[in-house]
Amino acid sequence: MSQDTLRRKAKGWLCLKISSLALASMVLTACQLTQYLPFSELAPVTPEQLPRDTGIQKYTLSRPAPYQQPEQQTLSPQQQADLWERVRLQLDIEIPDQASIEAHRQWYLNNPSYIPRVTQRAAPLMYFIVEEIEKRGLPLELAFVPIVESAFDTFAYSHGRASGLWQFIPSTALHYGLDINWWYDGRRDVVAATHTALDYFARLNDTFDGDWLLAIAAYNGGQGRVANAIRRNESRGLPTDFWSLSLPRETRNYVPKILALSSLLAERHQQDIAWRFTPNQPVLEIVDVGQQMDLALAASMAGMEVNELHRFNSGYNRWATAPDGPFHLLMPQAAAESFQRAMAESDRTQWVEWERHRVRGGESLISIARTYNTTPGAIQRANNISGSLIRSGDYLLIPVASEAAEVYQLASDQRRQQRQNEPEGDRRINHEVQAGDSLWEISRQHGVGVNELARWNNMAPGDTLRLGQQLAIWIDDDTDSVSSQSAPTPQAITRTVEYRVRQGDSLARIASRFRVTVADIERWNSITRERYLQPGELLKLHVDITQGG
Repeated sequence: MSQDTLRRKAKGWLCLKISSLALASMVLTACQLTQYLPFSELAPVTPEQLPRDTGIQKYTLSRPAPYQQPEQQTLSPQQQADLWERVRLQLDIEIPDQASIEAHRQWYLNNPSYIPRVTQRAAPLMYFIVEEIEKRGLPLELAFVPIVESAFDTFAYSHGRASGLWQFIPSTALHYGLDINWWYDGRRDVVAATHTALDYFARLNDTFDGDWLLAIAAYNGGQGRVANAIRRNESRGLPTDFWSLSLPRETRNYVPKILALSSLLAERHQQDIAWRFTPNQPVLEIVDVGQQMDLALAASMAGMEVNELHRFNSGYNRWATAPDGPFHLLMPQAAAESFQRAMAESDRTQWVEWERHRVRGGESLISIARTYNTTPGAIQRANNISGSLIRSGDYLLIPVASEAAEVYQLASDQRRQQRQNEPEGDRRINHEVQAGDSLWEISRQHGVGVNELARWNNMAPGDTLRLGQQLAIWIDDDTDSVSSQSAPTPQAITRTVEYRVRQGDSLARIASRFRVTVADIERWNSITRERYLQPGELLKLHVDITQGG
């Protein structure tokens, strides 16, 4: 065979092989019509078989790398399915080896039903709180504060007159911009109080140079008290960290409680204690109504029960949103969609009902407001009155509740005077467990049976109570052990609190402060008004927390 013939055959063979390879790469192996040789069976092409004038020095085929499964990407905290896992992955405060932390850890471990109960109560609110913490770049440990402060009870009330999820006392609330008035208490407004609490935490952290333990201690015990303790230690050449400071017992336990919860969540996969699964997605929506609205009407438009809506909006003391605002309503997303559609189709002038009142001789704005369970200011705004002068024979429009008083069970006397002879029936009060309480003692105090009390609260008669636990008690008004003068009305929510007598206190002053009678305090504590009160003495009081101020 001549050299030219050999060259043409070699060139044609190579082109055929290359073309075959290109075609093979385009054909699905699962439906091949032609059998192609695998890479391992292709005959090698030697340099001697290639023409010298083509410029091709070498041609080789390489075996493709074996397929590798791509690595699964790690989910970010915000992508977790469980909201508590989102919190767990961002815990940042170091847990020191302290006996007080371990003591509180053991309490939670020995009472395994507590965390599941409180996390179930927290579930609707937690996403909003976690989002707000992250927006400010604060530690996620602050999500445990409402557990320690209030057990996520929006109506929680303490002996120091602290109220709401974040337990603001009136002076701190007012100082940081939360309104407290007849219509509205911002301490119990989940949205407003959360914003204020987190802003306050950020300021405290700056004040104490980034030391979060000191900031958390100051939130509980007061900024001035922590700062004074630091100065005392500095003057004595002592350390100024939280663990070295001389602080009140409540504050010394407050920080370890939060750190104990943090450590238990961090170890949730090694502990038997259950943090209830909470979907990592928004549950509630804030709807700005823009004006005063009757809560019963809002609930009807949202397809909710009035009590259900009011629990999400516990800042409203009465039967409606406040005349001067805020006007926002917090509700589940599905309900919010129905509510907004109904709101758009409704007449805004009908969002509050009105009654036409003819002024009689001797009446004043104050007396008329009292008659209709409203305020003089609300009447003034409704009638464009700048002063307090009204004349007999004038007509006034009075904003009134659209439903009977018992419909607004979480409000505080929110409608015009109840009709005469209206039956009252049984009612519920809430009791907050204090030191030394037992089911037997509480049952005797309220005139109910131990077994009934346990059953109402999904407990056994022998179960141990914990401080701050909320107990539901159903009382017949005919046998109520609390006097009829100050017994909570069907709209009231009562908390049993302990008040420590201060220098200069009197029974009359304490009764006025907590809106009870001197006779009540005497009976609740088995004392008489002839006996002098001693500073430091503890008095037990039954307080209606829905009363504003």
